[in-house]
Parts: sequence; C-alpha cells; structure tokens
Amino acid sequence: MAILGKIREKSIFLIIVIGLALFAFVISGALGTGNSDDILNKPIGSVDGKEIPLENFRFMVEQTERNFGLTTMQAVDNVWKQYVRNFVFENQFEALGIDAGRDQIEQVVSSTESIINDERFTNEAGFFDFGLFTDFIVQIKNTNPQAYESWKQQELSIISSAKENIYFDLIKSSIAVTPKDAEIYYHLENDNIDVEYVKYPYSKIPDTIFKISDQEIKNHINKNKDKYTTDESRSIEYVSFFENATEDDVQDIRESITNLTKDKYEYNDVSKLTDTVLGFYNTKNIREFIDRYSDEEFDSIYLTKGKLPSEYAEILFNLKTEESFGPYKDINSFKISKLIDRKKNGSIRASHILISHNESNRKPPNVERTKSEAKKLANNLYRQILKKNSKFETLAEEFSDGPSKSLGGDLGFFTEKQIEPAFYDFASKNRIGKIGLVETSFGFHIIKVVDKEDLVLLASLTKKIVPSETTSNEVFKNATQFEMNSLNGDFQSAALEKDYNVRFISNINRLDENLPGLPSQRRIIQWVFDDSRIVGEIKRFDLSFGGYVVVKINEIKDKGVLDIDDVRKEITYEILNKKKAELIINDNSNLLSLEEFAAKNELEVITANAINQKSATIVGSGEEPYIVGKAFGLDEFKTSKLLIGNSGIFMLKVTKKTIAEDLSDYSQLASKLQSEERENLPSLIISALENTAEIQDNRSIYY
Repeated sequence: MAILGKIREKSIFLIIVIGLALFAFVISGALGTGNSDDILNKPIGSVDGKEIPLENFRFMVEQTERNFGLTTMQAVDNVWKQYVRNFVFENQFEALGIDAGRDQIEQVVSSTESIINDERFTNEAGFFDFGLFTDFIVQIKNTNPQAYESWKQQELSIISSAKENIYFDLIKSSIAVTPKDAEIYYHLENDNIDVEYVKYPYSKIPDTIFKISDQEIKNHINKNKDKYTTDESRSIEYVSFFENATEDDVQDIRESITNLTKDKYEYNDVSKLTDTVLGFYNTKNIREFIDRYSDEEFDSIYLTKGKLPSEYAEILFNLKTEESFGPYKDINSFKISKLIDRKKNGSIRASHILISHNESNRKPPNVERTKSEAKKLANNLYRQILKKNSKFETLAEEFSDGPSKSLGGDLGFFTEKQIEPAFYDFASKNRIGKIGLVETSFGFHIIKVVDKEDLVLLASLTKKIVPSETTSNEVFKNATQFEMNSLNGDFQSAALEKDYNVRFISNINRLDENLPGLPSQRRIIQWVFDDSRIVGEIKRFDLSFGGYVVVKINEIKDKGVLDIDDVRKEITYEILNKKKAELIINDNSNLLSLEEFAAKNELEVITANAINQKSATIVGSGEEPYIVGKAFGLDEFKTSKLLIGNSGIFMLKVTKKTIAEDLSDYSQLASKLQSEERENLPSLIISALENTAEIQDNRSIYY
C-alpha cells in the first residue's frame, strides 16, 4: 500500500484526467464492451468474480489467429492473458484515478504500426494524421456495422494500453541502476575461472542399496503440500541432447572469420593467371563482401556509441575511417567491424516548449488560441528564458503543449529523419546550449540544444557461434541411439549406461506452453495430453533451438489431490540423491585432494575452462550454480571440500582466475541495464497482480 500511495502522489502531477464525454469525442463515442446479447454461453473464465464472455473471447481468438498468423492455442493463450491483464489492471486504475486522455490515446494509436502504416490515415505531407483516423472510425460506425464491431474490440485494447502506459511510467521512474551495479554485473559476466574437478555422479551408486519408506515420502509431501495438490496433469522424465558449440567449434569459427580478413590468391582456369581475391581489410566493395561472406547482412544504419556492444563501444566508436577491430565476441557471434563513415553530431538531444494554435497539426483539443496569440506567447516565454536559462524546464512544464512537457520539454536524442526539417535545421546548426525560436507545422518551438553525438556506420563481418556439422551429427547419433535403447529396455538404465542426466517434471498442465529446461515445447505437451497416450510411451522430439529430447510419460493424472503413489517416483529420486550425497561425503570426508578422491572412486580429474557466474555451467556437468559459486569463492590453487551438486558430489581446484579489465566508465552499461530493468518491469508487475487475483479458467472446456 505504501507503493500505491507514492504512485497516487505522483499521479497528481503526471496524470491528466479527462471525462468520458471528451474521450468519446476523441475516439468514437462508444466505449462499451457490448450488451448482454454478447454473452451467449457461460463464461470461459472469470477474474475476481468478473466474467469473461465466451462469444467475445472466441471472436478475439479468431481475430488474433488471422491477424498474427498464430495457432489456435497460441491465440487462446494471448487473448486469455490480455483479458486477465485488463481485468486485474482495472482495479489499479480505479484506485489511482487513472484515465486516458487524448494525448495518451493518440500516443498509443501513433505507435501501432497497423494503423500508422495505413494510407487511409496519411495526410498530404505523408505523415499519420490522427484526425483522419478518428473521422474514419465515425464513418464506419454509420456505414459498416461489422467493421465497427471489430474496431470496438481494438478500441478496448487501445484504452487499456493508454492507461497502462501512464501506470507503468509512474513506477518506472523509481527504477535506477548505478555505475556500481553495472560494475558488479560486468564482472559476473566477464570474470572467469579455470578449474580441475572430480565428480562422483549419483547415478554411479545403485538405487537398490537404499530403502525409501512410505513415511519418508509422506513427510516430504507434508512439507510440500502446495506442490502436490494439482489439477489434471501429466508427469514425464526426459533426457535432453543440446547442440552446443564445442571449444574446438568456437576456435574454428574464430579462425574462419580471421581468415576472411586476408587476401587470397586463386588460379584462374580461364585466364591461366593467378587472381587476387581481396579480403575484408582490403575489399573495395564492403557491402558485397559482407552480404557474401557474413552470417548477417550489411546494415546501413548509423549508430550512436550507446547502441554499440557495451564492452567494445569505446574502441568501435573511436575507430578511424577504414580502420578495423576484431575478432570480438558479441553475444553468440564473432565479429570484425570496420568504420565506414562518421556523421559529426548526427544525433542531437534537445528540449523544447511547444506553443500550439488552432491551425497547428495535431493540436491538443483544448488549444483554442490563434496563431498570432501563440506567437505572442512564445516570444514572451522566449524573452524570459533568454534572461534566465534555468527557467526553461519550469516554463515547459507549465506552458508546453507537447507530450514531453512532464519531462521539462526533453525530447531525448533524435536524427534528421525523426524531426521536422525546420526544427532539425536549427538544432544541427547551433552549438550546445543555444536557445532559439522556430516555427513548424505543430506551432512555435522554443528550442534548447542540449547535447550532440556523432553517428558511426560500421560494416561488421559476422560469424555465428554454432555447433559444427560434426558436433550436430554426434548429438543426433547419441539422441537416436538413446531412444532406441530406451524403447528396447529401461529408460533409467539406458541413461545410466551413458551417464545421461534424467530430469523429471511433474504436474504438467494441459495449457502449459513451456517445460522446465525446455522452453517453447508445446508439441510435447500436446503429445502427452493426447487421449491415446499411455504411461510408459517414449518419443524423441526435435528442439526448436537445436538438439533433441527423448521423453517418457511417467504418469497420467486426473484432477484431484495427489496421493503417495502419484509422486512416489519423483520424491524417491530426490530422497535417493540426498542419501547418495550423504553416503559419498561420509565415505570420502577424509580426502583432501582431487587425486585421492579420483583414485579411491575410480573417477577422472576433469578440466573445465572459462567458467563464469552468469551462466553457471560446467563443461561435462551442465548447470551447477552452487558449485560455480563455491569455485569463485576459492583462491587460486586452493581445493574445495566435497560439494553437493545437482548431478553428483564435486571436489574442485581453481587453477586460474581471470578478472576482466575494468571499464573506464560504467555509466553507459548502467544506462543499458536500467533500460532493460525498466523494460522488464511491466511483466513483473503483471505477474504480481495476477498472482493475487482470483482467477477461474475454463479454457480447457472449449479448446
């Protein structure tokens, strides 16, 4: 409630509440969701007692399928989420007094590509015209009832989006990432260690040496009651075979992109001469070269420093023309970049105070002043600011008719094509700090030039870090062989034979889209919920992101409370691993070196290099965040105690620690992370609100 109180305080200053009559004038005059005739059947669900009508839901599903090319289930999921989202937010809007005015509505409409790209709403100057759009809505209301009904559904979404923008803007303003935060993040991602380790896998110990009692299982259930109360569900176990580039693959890719920089000499069978094929460094046609040899096409967009890869932004931005840098790693690719061109001060940041009049393009509805009155007011404000520059932001908040007034008139950075010619002409020709008065089709602007940045055009030769054909073939062979062995024998035994990690998933719901460890695998869920499926069936699936997974159906459950037999296998596996961990540690607690641990248990000392805390993955063992965290806590050449991991007991020694060189300035990275945090905030808020709502879901009845 304290947070809501703060938001309420801010809303006094940031939110313009406009009556429904004005809103109706702006859009269409009809804001209702429809009448009782729209509800022809029992609801498909409800949120906090408010019903979602079936017919409206079906209509939106059909529209979503057709407009976005989605499957039925994808459309059902999208529409359901939107309904739930709208309903849970409505309580927040009412509590905070949030309503959408013309400015907020126009902002949403003007950012909807399907609308702004429609030629029917483009004026003679070639720009989207909100007035033409609203005229069109009024027209179809009178001439095309079917199209108008479709629009009313879209209208609801626009209204909701406008309110949400206000709501999120209020909260986002409290999110800040400091340079110190950025420094910590940077080192989590870039510091790395090399280790030697010995892993005693749990699978090495036979399950049969332990007896797990029903009471132990019951105790586990009692401690985790929420986990074992479920609706209709399925349980599976699976072994995954991911296609990841090996260290050899990475090295080969680095070498291949490096070789492309060099000139080659090839014998020409026609001319009988040796031709010189120019490499990346010397080519005369950079676009053609990149389009031919790079995994990404030539990009002709000029970029600011902030848009470059953060780790190498300083180097890339300060390259001289035709100078190259690389290879360097950018996400999942190697790149070599050459500076092609630089636009001096091509990106400009400015603030403005907009004084509109009754002839202005896209004027606010409450502006009635004449052009001469607007000019007089603009000149008066201009003179005040020239006398005292510090008054600019205050006067912008009080007098500006532009949407940036709440930001003191700050427009942020823009380029030539993003702003009116007269506005850009002034900003580009004048120094930072210069203040001037300019007229455009929107009215009179008092402009302050705040900052300028160069824009650079980079030609980047790119090679994605992907598994080689040899690696992919090996993964396919292993997955296929495991599937055949499982079909001909026991799934667990087949996995144990190859030391594969078997994962169990319980309580899979019919409408789930993702599986733990396997995102976006709706096909698997559809398969396990097919009425013809039986317990024990095994099937291999291709993974959309590369690789394969072999799945076995363990349990098919109807709706109800789970009993001990429903979860016996899953819980037994967890308890077994705990007991195995205790046994391994007790038997080896006196050992102090990797060599002793390995020799006693007939294990190998394994080397793993370049481990970082961000991914927390150990080559040969998969994800082991606890083990990686402990490793980073060790000094070089120090050996750990026995550590309990996900797949076994570890003992490790750090052989090398590499601390990444500090950046000269973390402010850019902090800005990037802050943007990402603010970008992710809406989903977190939505999740929190939905978790506290009472939601009844009847979708499985109809889909």
